[in-house]
Amino acid sequence: MRKNLQAFLEEKVMEYNRPSFIEYDPISIPHMFSKKQDIEISGFFAAILAWGKRKTILKKCKELMELMDNSPYEFILYHQEKDLKPFVYFKHRTFNEVDTLYFIHFLSWFYKSHSSLEEAFHAPQSGDPNAMQSILIHFQNLFFSLEHAPKRTKKHVSSPATNSACKRLNMFLRWMVRKDLQGVDFGIWNKIQPSQLICPCDLHVDRVGRKLGLITRKQTDWLTALELTEALRKFDPLDPVKFDFALFGLGIEEKF
Repeated sequence: MRKNLQAFLEEKVMEYNRPSFIEYDPISIPHMFSKKQDIEISGFFAAILAWGKRKTILKKCKELMELMDNSPYEFILYHQEKDLKPFVYFKHRTFNEVDTLYFIHFLSWFYKSHSSLEEAFHAPQSGDPNAMQSILIHFQNLFFSLEHAPKRTKKHVSSPATNSACKRLNMFLRWMVRKDLQGVDFGIWNKIQPSQLICPCDLHVDRVGRKLGLITRKQTDWLTALELTEALRKFDPLDPVKFDFALFGLGIEEKF
């Protein structure tokens, strides 16, 4: 049974992990860029804004990139106070101007002393095969370490410390870390290994994972994401999160 399921999922990975997947997915936003920092910044925003209808997500992400003159890294480093005025009107669902301006503030502060956002996800325990919990807790603590960090923005940058499944951050890390030749994920970060990644547990992945017996927990939280990833590691211990393509594709394209 397990062998049959693995073969089925491997087949679906091959079907969905290809460039045709990009166009209608939030990962298309960082694919607009070639510079590493532009990919990181646009990818981070796209992952954080990735809830709701995909068409709306893409529209709002493109709007945000246009407000940054389609040069996010340059904007983050060199913008003036007056350049922030248009962002007061940016909103996507519950992500509003307070959140947008704090994200810009943090990224501006961080990139002034670091060459890559990857360094924000480097925790003391990063070498541990099961380090992701520590990495994500460390990142959230760092992200909100600046003075006057708004409390309301915390709901947009989740943490395993509150038992959140951390879907958006896990998706962002998949984009940055996974390495293959298919041209979808970027694989531009090296401090986190693909084997350490946790599967992004969105509604579609969660539903399909349960139907296939990969999830048994009733609720969807951090422990559920760990349970799903552990089940996928039995199929591929070095790259378990590649099966995200299969589960997501089955859920959204095939309504499995």
